[in-house]
This record gives sequence, structure tokens and C-alpha cells, in this order.
Amino acid sequence: MPAPVHAIIVARSGESASVQLGRTLDALRDQRTPPAAVTVVVLGDATRVRALSGIGYIVEGIIEARANTTFSEAVALAQPRVAPGSAVWLLAEDTRPDPRALHLLAGALERSPSAAIAAPKLVQQHDDREIVSLGVSMTRAGRAVELAAGELDQGQHDDLEDVLGADVRGVLIRGEAPAVLRPDTALAGADEGLDLGVRARLGGARLVLVPKARVGVLPTGPAAQPRNAIARAWATRRSQLHRRLAYAPAVAVPLHWLSLLPLALWRSITHLIAKRPGEVVPEWGAALTSMVSLRALTRSRRAIRSFRRASWADIAPLRVSRAQLKQRLDDGHGSERGVVSELNFFGGGGAWTVLAALLVNLVAFVSMLAWPAIGGGALLPLRQTVAALWADAAWGLRDLGLGIVGPADPFTGVLAVLGSLSPAAPSLALVVLWLLALPLAALGGWFAATRVTDRAGLRILGGVLWALAPTFLSALVQGRPAAVLLHLVLPWVFHTAVVAHRSWGAAGAASVLIAAALACSPSLAPAFVLLWLLALVLMLAGRRLRGAARLLWLLIPSTALFLPLVIRQLRSGDPWALLADPGVVLPLDAVGRADIVMGFPSVDRAGWEWFAGGVLIDWVPLLLIPLAVLALLSALSPRWRAGYVLLATTLTGLATALLAPGVVVSFAAGVGVSVWPGTGLSLAWLGVVGAALVTLDTVVALRPLRTGASLVAAIAVAVCALPALLAVPTGHAEVQNGPTSTLPALVAAQAVGDADRGTLVLTPLDDGSLSAGVVWGASATLSAQTTLVSTATAPVGDDISATAVDLLSGREFDAAGALARQGISFVLLAQRPQEQDRARTMREEATTSVDQRPGFIKAGQTARGMLWRVDGDIAPRPPLTPSQGAIASLVTLVQLIILLAAVLLAIPTRASRRAARSRSRIVGRMPDEPIVLPRQRIVDHHDVQAAPAAVEAPIIEEPEAQAAREHEPEHSVPEDVDGAEATR
Repeated sequence: MPAPVHAIIVARSGESASVQLGRTLDALRDQRTPPAAVTVVVLGDATRVRALSGIGYIVEGIIEARANTTFSEAVALAQPRVAPGSAVWLLAEDTRPDPRALHLLAGALERSPSAAIAAPKLVQQHDDREIVSLGVSMTRAGRAVELAAGELDQGQHDDLEDVLGADVRGVLIRGEAPAVLRPDTALAGADEGLDLGVRARLGGARLVLVPKARVGVLPTGPAAQPRNAIARAWATRRSQLHRRLAYAPAVAVPLHWLSLLPLALWRSITHLIAKRPGEVVPEWGAALTSMVSLRALTRSRRAIRSFRRASWADIAPLRVSRAQLKQRLDDGHGSERGVVSELNFFGGGGAWTVLAALLVNLVAFVSMLAWPAIGGGALLPLRQTVAALWADAAWGLRDLGLGIVGPADPFTGVLAVLGSLSPAAPSLALVVLWLLALPLAALGGWFAATRVTDRAGLRILGGVLWALAPTFLSALVQGRPAAVLLHLVLPWVFHTAVVAHRSWGAAGAASVLIAAALACSPSLAPAFVLLWLLALVLMLAGRRLRGAARLLWLLIPSTALFLPLVIRQLRSGDPWALLADPGVVLPLDAVGRADIVMGFPSVDRAGWEWFAGGVLIDWVPLLLIPLAVLALLSALSPRWRAGYVLLATTLTGLATALLAPGVVVSFAAGVGVSVWPGTGLSLAWLGVVGAALVTLDTVVALRPLRTGASLVAAIAVAVCALPALLAVPTGHAEVQNGPTSTLPALVAAQAVGDADRGTLVLTPLDDGSLSAGVVWGASATLSAQTTLVSTATAPVGDDISATAVDLLSGREFDAAGALARQGISFVLLAQRPQEQDRARTMREEATTSVDQRPGFIKAGQTARGMLWRVDGDIAPRPPLTPSQGAIASLVTLVQLIILLAAVLLAIPTRASRRAARSRSRIVGRMPDEPIVLPRQRIVDHHDVQAAPAAVEAPIIEEPEAQAAREHEPEHSVPEDVDGAEATR
């Protein structure tokens, strides 16, 4: 005779839950073998439940619990009401069993004496043809794996019976089963059914599936996993860690416990690589919770030990092997949704474009092949070691001035990355950068064009126009490394940022590139923030919350890098200094607003002043008119949304460039220097080139007309670039063969590898004043420059000016001893080229004054100026205090963690590459716009039959391509397709 059945139903409070509960109670009344008793546990206010019609005829008791009570805790509250020997049927408000479900479950327990638990087949309540869950197993590491879920029910799994576990909803537990075969209250709302099956196996019993017993469920019930992704990740991981500790042998528990935090760190890295950043915080939360939940762990282990009869060897055959798991999760090696978006870099002319740009670059800068270092303009040598480069990029003691402690400019981090590419000679990296500038720019421009057009010719045009931008060539000729690096980074920012809403991989790459771009040009921060806010508003307006979450990440690495500097400048009371150009401050000629509007950041208009002798300089802007007209026409194109966004980018960059001359925050030789407008023009040029490509791709339909317009624009820009390309060979460029050190050879030789050796550099100025500064090590370096000094309106660190003035005055004091105590070994009286009379007089008087002071050994006249060595014992340079060291470590650690997270997100995986290829590279494509692919073979009839999904669209003939496919519009593709979700 079967044991009586006591049903425990866990329900939430609220009107909707009460309606669901009423339907569940009706299903219990209709059972062929109804339960003997029913207890309802209400999570929250039970007033609505008590008011249900006829509830008193079937429910023997209603228990009111806290709203945050878990399913397992609710079952434990109802357990005392279960009569001894009664089987327990676990249900929830949303479980609607078929009329024969309980009869079949009870019959399975009666037929199989070894079975302690019987589990039904869970199906969708609104569509019983879809399987929600039918059996659960786990891997050796304890990961729960559904054996059948999300499939169309065709009876394909009805032969399943002997499994390790099942979903807890609807399971029937034998009345004679020990009391420990109840859901473990230490679990976090996941894996309760799996845990019950494992416990039954360890007790010598088993869990059997009854596929004929069907229970309809909803995904919102109290026994279902949380719908919120973060809560679900926490519950799953917490349950997994608890089971691992509960099942482990006693001697292994301490080792498992100690491994929780290192394992959380490793899994955080894998989550980021797999593009699942939302699971990082739950991972740490679950690990910390498991570490402190020792009482619950002890209770669970004691319960298992009290009835354990079997070993883990008896359970091993029911586990999922690694090969089985890989086969279960692998969804093939093809593309998603039948769409393949190939890059065609080699077949589409990208490689030839880069090669041609390389040849032009080598011809224009051929003399640089023999340069060991590059100088002139804002160029200085880099550090001699990679370790010193990275030390300059961290918060700490600055190697410029005296006793200056604080954050580094983020630009030093970019230089550290650049110098690390040539570890044996970091300064050589700058020479290589100039030698590869044009091909690198063409490469970036070509890739940026792939987001605008599929046409090979237009992609080539995009690479050429970006490489020949007037602002880029001006930066190369004038020796502005920050501006050159910005121009090389910007197209990659565009390439990744415009699809950052699609996947975490693109968002991670874009965030790193945006941080690099802002490090090279902080003045672009307002423009970037404005464009970011615009994109964020569009995402939120379209209710694309996942895309908005990815966009939110874009500025987080930049914020982490700039925040220490922001705090320092705000405390100094000069927030405008945050917009200063990094690196060496280069004096600017006054450039008119008209020149900026026409696209030129300097008065010589990209070298045309010397090239044409001023005759044609007023006509040079006409060369850029064809490109500007094409850009404006994009607002009338079929892809007008993309045109408007690109034109908005142009206006934002142009506004930044127009405002730059009015922002004077840096100082060179005591003279204020404004922000360079060229960086804003680079952003504007990006928008202009992109908008022009949109016009050529969509408005100009006839191939001859499109080719002609492209050639006119390209030739006009090439002619405009001619003087800049000839500047180095003709000697009209500011870049030149640079020295390996900016200090005299004696200083450089004695200070090699010694960053504690300082040199006081005194520079007479043309107005009769004197500039004083301290250089540490063998040379002034580019990475040692800091805007803390270049933008300072008051002394920063220890003021050396008083000592310098006293040194040159008639005041009697131990000048050599004062300098030696501050770690200064040499005094250099620099001689500037083309000195005026007042500066020459100052230099001569200073030479006489220092010669007369004891403690200074005159080294003689050098190419850099007059040099003296300080006689005596030189004190070591004061290190950071303990508090300063702690701040430096904390700031560096936080920045590294955030940057590492962004880099891990940016690392491509096979799944993320497949997901990217499954969608059109073109952003803003209209639904009726066909994809124009490069030339490829015609797919024959047999290929179409073999892979119908890949050739859904009919093949059409185009002048540019023999095959093309139409695909679904971009907005119809699920927004959350990225690497992790494609893998799942």
C-alpha cells in the first residue's frame, strides 16, 4: 500500500502569485491520486492566500514566512507538519502537475524499493511541448549540468531513469527516507534537486526520473533560479562551492577552503576572457560567503555523515565527463544565423594600401633609417630601461624638479607600452614609430572604413585619406609624439566603439583605446564624453539595457587613469590644467580660427608656406572642398543616421579645435602656451572621412561616378600633403637626428643607470630672467615630463628657485653644500640657440658668479652650455615616505586591476570572433541595403543544398562583386550575442 503524500507548496505573496497558487491547488484537486495533505508556505503577507475560494477544503495549514526566505528554508518550516511515514511532494505556486503526475511518481517509488526520490519531467506551462528540465548531473568540479533543457519534447528522453539529480520542483521524496533528504538550507536557491540526488546516492538509494509524469512550470516561481543574471550567478556559484566543501573528504576541506580566494581570482580572469564581466562580483561574493558560512557547512557535513553508505566511486558513472560537457555545449564551428562577414584584408586591397603607404613613408623619411634617436619639436629621448619607463607611469616621485611627488600623466603609460616594444633601446621605438607612421595610419583608416562600407575601393580610400590628413602630417613634421599617437589610435577607437554595444569584447577593446586616446590628448575628453552620452541615451531610449551596460564601461579605464591627476589638480585649484597637452610644451604660433575651420592646425598650412613661397597658400584650402562636399551629402543619404552621427563627430572635433587656442594652461620658458588644436582636428577629420565614405557608398550609385569622385578627393588631399611629405628631405621639418641625452656627455656618462644623480639646469631667457629646473639621471626624458610642472602657477615640490638665485647672487652661503644635500651633482648653465643680448648678458654674469663660488669644479664649455661639478659628498635622493609609498601602491594596484579587466575583456576568443562574423561589420545599415562582398567564387547547387542557412539570400550580380547576400537588418539580431552567450 503506498504511503500517504503530503504536498508542500511554497508561494510568494501578491496578487499574481495568488492566482498562480489557485491554479496549482486546482491541479491538485484534479489529481488521479490526490495528496493526503497540503501545506502552503507563503513568503510574505498571506492575506490574499487565505482569501482564495475553497482553500480551506484542501490546505491543512498556511505558514507565513519572511519574504526573503529561500525555497529550502520554506520547506524546512513546513516539515514539522508532515506526518511520520508520509511522502513529501515539493511544489511551488507556479507548478501545475498533470492529473496523472502524482500517481506516476508514487507508482515509481512503489515499484523501485531502491528509489528514495522520484522526479517528473518539467515542461513550459504555456507550451508543454518544450522541456524545461529532465535530469541534472554534475562535473568532477561540481558544476551542475542539465541533461535535457530547452528542447522540443518528442519523447527522445523518455527512456531516462537513473540519473544523479533533478530539478527540485515536483520531486516526490519517499516517506521512509531519512530526514536529511530534504533541501539543504545552506544552498543559495540553486542545485537543491541535484544535492538531494547526491545525498540519496551516498545513502545507498537513488533518484529516478518519471518522464511520463509532467509538471508545467513558469520561470518566475520561488523554486526557480533568479531571473536577474547577477543574482543567478551568485546563487549558482554559492551552491556549487557549498556542495564542494560539503562533499569533500575531511582532510581536503581546509585545502578547499584556502583555495576559495585564489580560485575566485582565477575564475574572474576566465570570466573576463569569456566576456562575462557580470559574473566577477558574484564570484567573489560566493567565495567570501562560503568562507564565513562554517556553521552551515558543519551542519551539512554532519547530516551526510549520519547516513552515508556508499562511496563516490558509485556516483562517478553518473557524472558528466569533460568530453561530454564539451560536446553538449559546443554549437558548431560555423557562423551564427547563416551570415558570414569576412574582413578580406588581403583580398580587398588593405594589404596593398599599407604596403604603398610604407614605401611613401620610407621615401619621405629615408634619412631616419640612420638615426639612433629622434629629436626636435616636442621629442625627447626615452628612458634607457623598460623598468624605468613603467616607473615613470606610476604614482610616485617624479623625475623632474625637486621633491615632486604625485600622479603621472596617463600619457607616460602610452610611452611605456611603446618603449616596451624595443626593450634593448626604448628610444629607438620613437624612430620606428616615425618610420611606420603612414602605414600604421593607413591600416587604422582601412579598418575604420570597414565599419562604413563593404566596397574594397572605398576602404582603400579611407586608409589613404586618414594617412594623408593635414593635422597628422603637421604633427609628424613638427615632432609632436602625443598628437601622432592620437591620430594612430583614433580609427581603432572608432572601429571598436561603434560596436561596443554589441559585445563585451568590443567594449573592452574600445575602453582601452579610449584611455590611450585621452592620455595622448586630454583636451578631447569633453568631446568623448559628449559622444558617449549621446550613444548612451540612444541605447536607453531603445531599451537596449545590455548595450547600455557595455557602453557604461567605456570610460571606466580612462577614469581610473585620470582620477589621481584630477584630484591633484582640483586640490591645486586649477581644473583647466587637466586639458593641457602632455609631454614637452612646444610654443605655438598664433593660428587663426579660419585656418582651423579649413582643417589646418598651423599657420603654414601643412608646409605650403615654405613650399609655395606664400603664393598659393591662400588657395590650398580649396583642395579639401571635394571631401567636405561628400561629407555634407551624407546627411541626405539612405544611411542618413550614420551620416548625422559622423557629422556630429566632425562638429564636436571642430568645436574642440576652435576652443583650444583660447585654453592657455601650459608654460614654456615663462610664456603661456595654448592647447594644440590639431588633436581636435584629427577627431573632426575622422568624422569627415567617415561621412564622405557613407556618401560614396550609398548616394553615388553609378560606378564611374563613384570612382571619379573618389579619385578627385584622394588626389586633392594627396596634393595638399605634398609639402609635408617633402619637409624632412628638404630640411624644413623640426624633427631631426636627436641626441641620446639632453645633458653634456660627462653628466650622461656618470649618471647612466643612476636616477638619484641630479643636474641643476639654469637657462637664461630673452627677457633677462632665469629658468631653473632639476633633471634626474642621464637625460631629460619624454616620460619624465609632467603637467604638474608644465601647468604650475606656483612652485611645485621643493622650490629650487631660491637656491638658484642665491647661487648667482653675491650672497655668502655654502651653495655647493646646499645643492649636495638635495642630491644635485652638476650645474649646467644652458646656452640657447639664437640668444638675444639680455640672455647673453645674464649667461655671462652667471658664469662669473658660479666660477667665484667654492665647491664647484668647472668642467668647461660643452655643446649644451657651461658645466660645473659639485665637489663633496652628494646626499642620496630622498625616497617616498611610508604613507606616500602606500598611496603609490594602492593607486597602482587599482589602476592595474581595472586595466587588466579591460584587456581581458578585449582578448578575442573563438566564440567572440564567430559572433562578430555573424553580424554585418557595417554600422547603421538600412534594412533594405544589400551587403556588397568582395569577389569570391559562385556557390554551386551542391553547396546550396549542403549549407542552406549560409546562402539564404539569392545571389545577385553587381559590377563590383559577383556574389552578394542580403541578411536580416541589424536591429533584428539579438543584442546580447557575444562570445559567452554564443558558447552557451
